[in-house]
Amino acid sequence: MKKNWQLDRRTFLKGAGVAMALPALEAMTPSLKAAGAKAAPQRLVCVGNPYGMIPQRFFPKQAGLDYDLPILLKPLASHRRDFTVFSNFDHGYSGGHRVVDTFLTGVKTIDLKSMPDGNISIDQRASEHVGARTRFSTLTLGVAGSCEMSWTRAGVNVPAITSSREVFRMLFVDDTAEAKKRIGHRNQLQGSILDVVSEHAKALDRRLGKRDREKLDEYYTSVRGVEKKLQMAEHWRHELKPAVKLREPEGGGFVESLEDYYELMALALQTDSTRVISLEMPEGFNTSQMDLRNSYHGYSHHGKSPQLLEGLTVIETFQMEKLSGFLSRLKELRDADGSRLFDTTQVLFGSGIGNGSSHSNKNLPVLLAGGGYQHRGHVVLPEAKRERVPLCNLYVTLLRRFGLEIDVFNSSGGVFDGLG
Repeated sequence: MKKNWQLDRRTFLKGAGVAMALPALEAMTPSLKAAGAKAAPQRLVCVGNPYGMIPQRFFPKQAGLDYDLPILLKPLASHRRDFTVFSNFDHGYSGGHRVVDTFLTGVKTIDLKSMPDGNISIDQRASEHVGARTRFSTLTLGVAGSCEMSWTRAGVNVPAITSSREVFRMLFVDDTAEAKKRIGHRNQLQGSILDVVSEHAKALDRRLGKRDREKLDEYYTSVRGVEKKLQMAEHWRHELKPAVKLREPEGGGFVESLEDYYELMALALQTDSTRVISLEMPEGFNTSQMDLRNSYHGYSHHGKSPQLLEGLTVIETFQMEKLSGFLSRLKELRDADGSRLFDTTQVLFGSGIGNGSSHSNKNLPVLLAGGGYQHRGHVVLPEAKRERVPLCNLYVTLLRRFGLEIDVFNSSGGVFDGLG
């Protein structure tokens, strides 16, 4: 008689003196459910570049599902029913390169003090919701010279990890005993500092007026958040990292590393090492590997020159080809419950600039794939200034799908309800 069995989430592969935690497997589903864990959590991936896309070669000419694929969407042909392209989404800004960093925020850095949540980006807002339920609440990836997409509510730019080899080691290579010991000492020291600060704050609280007490209460909330992070850092310090069948990448520049980054991203999501990832394309890279002679920035300022337009098309096609490969990988990979990773992963692609040559920040190239939506092909939004829909309206929808109960995100004017 066949025995009914299941794998526990703490099951390890052991051999040759090495123990490695298994990634999520279908056999783990019963124990995951018994532990009250969701078998298929929501994920969010944001991908952006610094110079936008050639509008005439990115946006379809027809609305709806049955549009003719423009040249820059042809690499995504096999996914055409699984993504939506939006025309006329933007943040209402002008300023060219100076406001590219508003892509995921909808808020200029100079205006952050007037906003309730500062200029926090959508990925960081989602990561706050995840908290310490995963080893990394968020990953911000890129190569040297990446654009600045990710921002905390305090207005601090989140620096990108610029080595695929470093990403691999963070995700899948366990720290040595000595390194874990150092991390433990650091956590203990930070905890001691928080204790001292809290005691001083309590003593101060007794001598403050009402308004100052309110400010101090906000400070207490921040301290408690840091304490929770430290507690979870201690938890993850003792947890083994998941094992994956992937060689450590050799690293390198943008062209060599982009495919590695996407593979690492897919595996990070599948192993639930994180649920939020941002990938920032660089402002400059070695274009000679694409048989091009000019720089990315140089091609973006094409001035309608046929030669420069063709060079920029090569660069942008490369980006779309690798994005297509990532979507295919998400369709291949399975969650613990057997569902496709693609269906629980919202993949947002775009830029804070609409046309790099004219420095226009209008009509940003925005594409959304996966996430379990009923995608609508090409959605054309109102073009008139008074009727334009803020891009942050879409971000409210994405964050709601992610699990947040919100009605507003930064500069939004409502909720975008144009997706099923």
